[in-house]
Amino acid sequence: MMPSEAPNVYRALQNAAGQWPGRPLLNVLPSVAQVYDIDPGQISFSNALTRVDHWAERLQSAGYTSGMRVAVLLENRPEFFLLWLALNRLGASIVPINPDLRVAELEYLIAHAEPALIVTIAPRVAELQVAADAAEVSVQAVTPDDRLPRPRRKATVATLTGDDMSREAAVLYTSGTTGNPKGCVLSNSYFLEVARWYTSLGGIVSLSTDGERMITPLPIFHMNAMAYSFMAMLSVGGCLTALDRFHPSTWWQDVADSGATCLHYLGVMPSMLMGAAPALQDRAHRVRFGFGAGVDPKLQAAFEDRFGFPLMEAWAMTETGAGAVISAHELDRLIGRSALGRVPDWLDVRLIDEDGRDVPEGAPGELLVRRKGDQPRLGFFSEYYKNPSATAEAWEGGWFHTGDIVRRGEGGNMFFVDRRKNVIRRSGENIAAVEVESILMRHPQVRAAGVAAVPDPIRGDEVFACLSVDDPTPETAQAITKWALGQMAYYKVPGFIAFVDQLPLTATHKIQRKALKELALQLRDDTATVTLTHLKKRQVVA
Repeated sequence: MMPSEAPNVYRALQNAAGQWPGRPLLNVLPSVAQVYDIDPGQISFSNALTRVDHWAERLQSAGYTSGMRVAVLLENRPEFFLLWLALNRLGASIVPINPDLRVAELEYLIAHAEPALIVTIAPRVAELQVAADAAEVSVQAVTPDDRLPRPRRKATVATLTGDDMSREAAVLYTSGTTGNPKGCVLSNSYFLEVARWYTSLGGIVSLSTDGERMITPLPIFHMNAMAYSFMAMLSVGGCLTALDRFHPSTWWQDVADSGATCLHYLGVMPSMLMGAAPALQDRAHRVRFGFGAGVDPKLQAAFEDRFGFPLMEAWAMTETGAGAVISAHELDRLIGRSALGRVPDWLDVRLIDEDGRDVPEGAPGELLVRRKGDQPRLGFFSEYYKNPSATAEAWEGGWFHTGDIVRRGEGGNMFFVDRRKNVIRRSGENIAAVEVESILMRHPQVRAAGVAAVPDPIRGDEVFACLSVDDPTPETAQAITKWALGQMAYYKVPGFIAFVDQLPLTATHKIQRKALKELALQLRDDTATVTLTHLKKRQVVA
């Protein structure tokens, strides 16, 4: 049985460890080990299985059982994967926590997910416990080295019936476009389909079982690193090197030190790397391909020529997993054209206008997707937790509505046009304007808040806030920003604040989003607008 054919993710590891026991599965570079104060070096498949089983026995002895959720904030430490697979062995589920989240966001996530345990790093225990207590969820936050407490709550996972493939393996929270983040319930089938898709893709992204080595700087609480990177290496007997984050100045040294044969990226990365002066290190690596999204089309050809390997652009979402992926992996891909690739023969797609009608050939429309055959949701998320109406809306008419506007063009290739949803896309992070507005409105000086995206040459979008306050001064803007940095992830905090007497509203007192965006663009270079991007830095808890 190949790992991708296993009934759950734990069995995939078990099978892989039987096939490649001495091969490395995870690799920690010395630089990452220093940041995290953990041991550097490689963890073999057999050693990983031993550590996973030890975790499972600890959890089981403490009373954690099938159907429970465990929230985990461990940044990009390898312990995250080991704990996840241990939970998977027990039939329990993991809830990854973005380490950039702050008090208000953590309180919401914990209240919504209802975990039976929170496992985190020592500096975050107190903060997470405060958030859990404020959420009135009876749960204890501990570190991996602490003695595990008895669970204070029973199983909360709804999908306790059915086979292992359909059982919940994780809940990933994505930015909601109309309010709070949604909890995407992901099954074992979701992750195993990712493994099957990646390992069978071919073209410029062919993976072998001869000892692939992948490096990623992307956060492992996102589906890209957690599903695509990890499951791919698990399935081919490869090794994953996860960095603590993207370090442009040492990137190529990290790539060389990891022995990477492939890498994952997001759009901002190629742009930053191309901004550096040419060096001998540019080609001192073994990389055969990069897999990601959002590369600046003007830079793609030059990047590939300079660094010596192709970049495969692809489209997917947390909700679609490998159930619906469009990728430019074929040899005749359109380099530098923002092409997502051709629709695979196993995928059904429609492009519709705002009235739900199919658009003419070549015209832009919202992308609707589903699997062909009698399992149209195979590989997709299972549901939005506690939100059946949002799940039903997403699958209206039997198609998954992506909210992305694309067009079909030359040679059947799909081209990305824009996002229909009200999402700010900053450095690869999806930011819901409504969520940021809701948190800003908690500040005692803010009477009204409207948030929109403005263009940023490096990050794609930046967060722009129009605020009504009693004391519209630069000092007030700085005070609000510093407060906001303690309430939400740094990247969600406004990079610009403009004070306005009133926001553009509809007759029913809802924000006119189009008018707000136009206002933000007008005020972007206004001398009265306060620039705060210098305050937006990832916070390190000592």
